[in-house]
Parts: sequence; C-alpha cells; structure tokens
Amino acid sequence: MEIIYNFLLFFMVISAAYALFTHNLLNSIIALSIFSANLIVLFIILQAPDVALVEVIVSSGISTGFFIVTINKLEGIE
Repeated sequence: MEIIYNFLLFFMVISAAYALFTHNLLNSIIALSIFSANLIVLFIILQAPDVALVEVIVSSGISTGFFIVTINKLEGIE
C-alpha cells in the first residue's frame, strides 16, 4: 500500500511543479486539475469520502471552470 501512496505523492509533486513552471496557462490549469484528481484518489484510499466529495465539487469542478472561463475572457486583452 505504501507503494501506491508514494506513487501518488510523487505524481502530485510532478504535476504541481509542472503547473507552477509552465508558461502556458491552459496547461497549468490542466496540471492543477490532474493534481486535484490525484488528491481525490488519495482521500478515497485514506477512507475520507466526504473530503473527497468536497474536493471533487470545489477544486475539480468549480475552480477549474472559473479558471478556464477567466483565461478565455483574458485572451482578447493581450
């Protein structure tokens, strides 16, 4: 079981670093969404389904949607 934890944590660090250091904003949002999906899987493995459900709704759903809408509106300003 520790191999799965370590794999998820490693993949979370990689996706967070990619989201932080990429220059394309859409790729950064996708990496942040992948980070959130890994966090959801980790919460489910740790037997915290209520926290995982909140993470699905807030982080993967609402925040990603707001980021994408904001970036689409800002493309004309550049």
